[in-house]
Amino acid sequence: MKWITRERPKIDRLACPWLIKKFVDKEAEFIYVPFNEVLTKAKKLKAIPFDIPNVEFTHYDDQCTFDYIIKKYKIKDPAVLVMAVIVRGADTDRHDIAKEAAGLLAISAGLSYNITDDYKLLETGMVIYDALYSWATHLHKQKHLQNSPFENLLHEVYKKFLKDKAKDKKKIPNWVKDLKDIIQDQIDTQFTFDLKTISNNLELNPSYLSREFSKYFEDLNFGDYIRKIRIDKAIQLIQNSSCSLTEIAYLTGFSDQSHFTRIFKQHTGKNPSAYRKNLQKSKPNTKGK
Repeated sequence: MKWITRERPKIDRLACPWLIKKFVDKEAEFIYVPFNEVLTKAKKLKAIPFDIPNVEFTHYDDQCTFDYIIKKYKIKDPAVLVMAVIVRGADTDRHDIAKEAAGLLAISAGLSYNITDDYKLLETGMVIYDALYSWATHLHKQKHLQNSPFENLLHEVYKKFLKDKAKDKKKIPNWVKDLKDIIQDQIDTQFTFDLKTISNNLELNPSYLSREFSKYFEDLNFGDYIRKIRIDKAIQLIQNSSCSLTEIAYLTGFSDQSHFTRIFKQHTGKNPSAYRKNLQKSKPNTKGK
């Protein structure tokens, strides 16, 4: 089978190929193309699209594409189920559900930064997920400091810290999670939604949502938070794609490049072209000697 998804893989788009090769189809072939070409080329190449919106193999509720493949093909391997929580946490920025999720994200982001060829990145990713599978099979209950005389003391202090923190933490309303999911779903589109539309979708009063929003979204109002998300996405595209700045402005929902440049400079202190030049100067040469 051929499988196709958007270019510059990081978490799900590396984990899913590993899972498919390991448990579904050892001869599977994976193709990476620009986001707006995935469905067209899937039809032309008779490939299965995955990890993009509005296809079968994608995110559902709080589950990522890796979870769906496990469910679809009834994969019962206990180690894969351990891995699934880590992949989900890394792919959806919920590092609280698995302490290893932040590490997987860091490693994956570093690989994507150092390796610009998607197929070499996939090859390296296969090694990473083989290692994670071995850990989940044989080692995930083993602690690095299990022979240390300080381990129990550290463990007790940590448990007390978490317990005290939980007491102080206010209950987060359900609409906050729903809103984060809406924003996450829109991350690869032009952010066309507005506060009124979101209020209707969440069945909330717009005034209430506007008033409460900043409490749960980094002390920013709705407009500033969406602009921050757009700029974060723009930075990812500058770091991990060959798109022109005009294309990046369009892909991140800005009406024109001058508006994009102005907001980008407000957030980063540099205009996009200067940011890209500095990045290119500081990026290590990953070509062989």
